[in-house]
Amino acid sequence: MHQQTFAEVTFERYRKPTRHEQFLDEINRVVPWAELVAAIEPVYPKAEGPGRPPVGVERMLRLHCLQQWFNLSDPAVEEALYDSRAMRQLVGIDLAREPVPDETTICKFRHLLEAHQLDEQLFARIGAYLATHGMEVSHGTIVDATSISAPSSTKNRTKERDPEMHQTKKGNQWHLGMKAHIGVDSRTKLVHSVVATAVNVHDSQVLPELLHGNETRVWGDAAYSGQREVIRHHAPKARSFVQAKAHRHRPLSAPML
Repeated sequence: MHQQTFAEVTFERYRKPTRHEQFLDEINRVVPWAELVAAIEPVYPKAEGPGRPPVGVERMLRLHCLQQWFNLSDPAVEEALYDSRAMRQLVGIDLAREPVPDETTICKFRHLLEAHQLDEQLFARIGAYLATHGMEVSHGTIVDATSISAPSSTKNRTKERDPEMHQTKKGNQWHLGMKAHIGVDSRTKLVHSVVATAVNVHDSQVLPELLHGNETRVWGDAAYSGQREVIRHHAPKARSFVQAKAHRHRPLSAPML
């Protein structure tokens, strides 16, 4: 890491580290970044010619991890890094020297990991490292799903839409694209499971794949109504309880109408 410049040094007299900062510092300490980088380097682009060299692989890996842990889209994680000093420190970005990698660079790195089937391997290895150091997921999971839009225009080279994209109607509006289903730890708010499907797959169909099995509580919105037996089978420790005010989601293990 570079020595900090004045752009990254705070002069706030009464400032103290937040829980968010402390958590990211702890993650930075326990994750063996060098081992993970070694798994990516064989497929990572090398600098060629006089053009701009690619962003360092470790920096992109750290950025990718933040994106997965906090369930951020490509443009959202770019914006979050400009906004959060704690996130920039984890990634190793000093705004006095360089900008944050743009969303196109972030997207290309994500696709690189997916193409070489490294994304799920790295996700599992990091989860194991965190669990070894007592940072495992807690016993509550929040489940949710979000649509990932795709361009509907056919004004392109192939004169057609992406054949892997599907469409569904929500209210009076049609949506084309895919859907990301996520399971989020209720304590740390980190994503511990992600499943991508066609956008027309109902949220409840993916519920079993979002649970780790040790939950005592599960939260979700009305899309997961009527899934009590599914939860009982895949998270047998989950018990019925009244709706928690701390979450905007209804507890799925309680009776739902």
